[in-house]
Amino acid sequence: MAFNGLDMHLGNLSLLSNAQTRSISAENFTGEKGKGGMATSGTGEKAAHGLGRGWKVSPSIHIQPLKTVTLANIDGPGVIQHIWLTCHPSMWRKLVIRFYWDKEETPSIEVPLGDFFCNGWCERSSVSSIPIAVNTAGGFNSYWQMPFRKHARITIENLVEEELRGFYYQITYALTDVPEDAAYLHAQWRRSNPLPYKTDHTLLEGVKGQGHYVGTYIAWGSNNKGWWGEGEMKFFMDGDDTYPTICGTGTEDYFGGAWSFEEPQGTYKAFSTPYLGFHQVINPHDAYNSQQRFGMYRWHIMDPIRFQEDLRVTIQALGWRHNGTYLPLQDDLASTAFWYQSEPHAPFPQLPAFEFLEVI
Repeated sequence: MAFNGLDMHLGNLSLLSNAQTRSISAENFTGEKGKGGMATSGTGEKAAHGLGRGWKVSPSIHIQPLKTVTLANIDGPGVIQHIWLTCHPSMWRKLVIRFYWDKEETPSIEVPLGDFFCNGWCERSSVSSIPIAVNTAGGFNSYWQMPFRKHARITIENLVEEELRGFYYQITYALTDVPEDAAYLHAQWRRSNPLPYKTDHTLLEGVKGQGHYVGTYIAWGSNNKGWWGEGEMKFFMDGDDTYPTICGTGTEDYFGGAWSFEEPQGTYKAFSTPYLGFHQVINPHDAYNSQQRFGMYRWHIMDPIRFQEDLRVTIQALGWRHNGTYLPLQDDLASTAFWYQSEPHAPFPQLPAFEFLEVI
């Protein structure tokens, strides 16, 4: 039987394979076959009193202050195919999700929880895309295909002195053969707040090895009045120095929109599509909420940015002066970059303390 159960789509959905489906949740912490729903204690213990074992005794977990919890420890080979989770929006920048492939010491994915799911501003916003779907009310879903050969480990760290009560999750994966040429998913978060004057925001740099860039999410906070998105997205690859191989024409253009995301005149028009989105517009509500904030994503699924040796990705923040010249902006840019590459990966920069992640 040649089909391994990966790369699922309607065209191969009828094919049989030897892949084995497993799922980890608070009702089955190991994903072991036939071991779900066996808990006798848990966050639903009081509600399930009198019903007995098997009646939603352990639907969620609590995460203690300043603690790291392991969500998944999976022996391979296999691939994570779906993740669903939810918790209160106030915790979305206070939690960091990390993925470790094949027993590596440093994570290949290290992102604040909300940003990984395109909700960096800690205010609920729906997303209707292929790899990330966020549904009413704060249901986070990931369909990024995440292959591993020896082992996969997923952790959640609570960065604050505040207990999280009620973290719900389910991680569904397949135990199956992984092709030799399958790369590992990586994701990295960076923030410029504020962006220094006349500098570019760096989404990614120091990437070494062969791979392809597959996605961008930015939580963008505008610190000026007026339009903020004239800046160009740039991809420096395989030895590029001062000038990139790929240079876009403007921020709204890169994210699939046009003409300042404006429709009708003077109004931002949000949208969320399978590969591109300007899905979140947060306008000032009162005299003390001075900044407009936006969420936008671009998935390079049909057009991955391929590199052989190295990669650096930057974006400019540009507005307009009244005299018709560009105005370099000092905005708040928090970006998450997604890419696949061979291992080992270069070390990530140190993730800042919570005070630098915090949404104020």
